[in-house]
Amino acid sequence: MRYLGYVETLVHGTCVALGRSCALLCGMPGAGKSDLALRFLFLPPDALGGRPALVADDQVLLRRRGDSVVASCPSALSGRIEVRGAGIARVTALAEEALLTIVADLDGSGDTPRFPENDQWKSILGLLIRRIVLDPFEISAPIKLALALQDVFEDRGD
Repeated sequence: MRYLGYVETLVHGTCVALGRSCALLCGMPGAGKSDLALRFLFLPPDALGGRPALVADDQVLLRRRGDSVVASCPSALSGRIEVRGAGIARVTALAEEALLTIVADLDGSGDTPRFPENDQWKSILGLLIRRIVLDPFEISAPIKLALALQDVFEDRGD
């Protein structure tokens, strides 16, 4: 089946990778996207089976390649991340591109459910990508993101 929609789009968000997989962090300005990404980047790689890396901060280029969505960074923003209150920082842990496997909607309201009722999905460029909801300011948020990227959660039988 041929996909007849857009083959690429530029979205507001932040994208981090672990191995070949990445997560798109979504939320309003000030929602904690860059802050969560920064904490994720400094997780110990020996505990994760791979090195956390930044794909893009603020703007993420998404391209459809067959049955996958690949994320990359617009060249003007490459290697940069906003550190609120301090400015723009350069980071060296970079991934030029990665396969989008998770969309993380950030919600700091405290209303994140203890157990999601069932798997949630978001359509990106005509493909369904797994969606999770995270409170970006929880201490464990970067670890939860790493676990989601490693796909270690049990099947809930849905």
